[in-house]
Amino acid sequence: MFSDRILSTKEKALRVNLDTAVYGSFAEIGAGQEVAANFFKAGGASGTIAKTMSAYDMSFSDAIYGKSERYVCESRLQLMLDHEYELLEERLVHRASASKFFAFANTVEALNFQKTNQGHGWIGLRFQLRSHGPWNECILHIYLHDGDNIRQQEAIGTVGVNLIYACYYLNQDAETMMNSLLDNLYPGSVEIDMMRLKGPDFDEVDNRLLSLKLVKNGLTKAAMFGPDGNVLQPSEALYRKNILVIRGRFRPVTLVNVDMIIKGFRQYKNEPDVEKKNISILVELTLQDLKIDNDEIRDKDFLNRVDILCSMGQNVMISNYYEYYKLVNYLTSFTRKRKIGIILGVFNLISIFNESYYQNLKGGILEAFGHLFGHNVKLYVYPALDPKTGAVITSKTMEVSDKLIKLYEHMHANNKIEDIQNARLDILSIISDDVLSRIQQGKGGWEEKVPAKVSKAIKEKCLFDYKIPEGQEV
Repeated sequence: MFSDRILSTKEKALRVNLDTAVYGSFAEIGAGQEVAANFFKAGGASGTIAKTMSAYDMSFSDAIYGKSERYVCESRLQLMLDHEYELLEERLVHRASASKFFAFANTVEALNFQKTNQGHGWIGLRFQLRSHGPWNECILHIYLHDGDNIRQQEAIGTVGVNLIYACYYLNQDAETMMNSLLDNLYPGSVEIDMMRLKGPDFDEVDNRLLSLKLVKNGLTKAAMFGPDGNVLQPSEALYRKNILVIRGRFRPVTLVNVDMIIKGFRQYKNEPDVEKKNISILVELTLQDLKIDNDEIRDKDFLNRVDILCSMGQNVMISNYYEYYKLVNYLTSFTRKRKIGIILGVFNLISIFNESYYQNLKGGILEAFGHLFGHNVKLYVYPALDPKTGAVITSKTMEVSDKLIKLYEHMHANNKIEDIQNARLDILSIISDDVLSRIQQGKGGWEEKVPAKVSKAIKEKCLFDYKIPEGQEV
């Protein structure tokens, strides 16, 4: 009855209903009222559903789950899952030996009548994979992009069915689970920018890799995790923050990268419109920067880089925003006009002033700069050595085409571009590709070009295919 083809939403719900072991409850608040309905419509729901409920009014919701300042957030979802799963274990002891319990919950804000908001929501499932077994949990954050409230609600119902189906029948592979979450949805109607899968049955799953694959597989444009490796939902983690971003390959992190962050942060925090206690430093890796041999992104190489960055206490973002102006557009939706700082090398600044990158825009470079500099954004530029002459290049000495020189001078005059002060000129000759080559070939001399913590981690964990030099003990 059930083949390898992608099943319809109704077929997925029916398969769950016909599985006599899968049994649990649904709690849906806000706009997410369609998930349980799909199981009722599929038939045989009495074999699956112990309870459905909707505390649509805030007073009822507070009475059940406790008061919250916000209702569409992860902490609210966790309260719902905790409460509903405890009730299952408490009230269904008589069927625990024959059942794999689950508690499904969502809290969603769909498009309002005036269409002035962004539809989004949190969806979660706490579930057993065997009777009397421990529970696991899968948490999602979604954006709803349909321009119609009804279609957004229907999309929530589809994602919810897909999640339950994936957790029970596709759980052998986390990436397969993830990719199935958008089955039977129109392209672009739903975006999943956070997925966290945890539990004893998923100890091998690295949620940082799932973040990468969310972006790589097109489920979202950007994903994020913290220094502890725990995945974060970008809009919550960066809400109303002063954001300082540095983009790079970090293969590996060198003394140059560290000096860029330290000196750039020093200037950024002293800006008059930056709240010093409200700064979030964000290390960003684009998909393009993650590609290596044959334009491939290798899981091991990715983890090597983020292991280093996390050990240095950095928040990490993976994005598919190759152009800086697209990254700025994305970040400004969270910051509410707070200042965004971008640390970059002078060669990256030269690329920003290259008109060929903006041929796909009707307004060309002026349109791109309207997005990039039209917000409260400032670029902090780190110097580099001219590969031909060895001279130091800064934002003030770099070459700009004659027809863009006035635009360039305007940005400088309006404090949109500033050189990083007191950069270490003695380390400008360090090239990360040269460091990487020495690491992989077992040649010495690279250790003094990276932070001591990075050198130690590379050797202890054999990161970046580290090769022990001949004659040296393991």
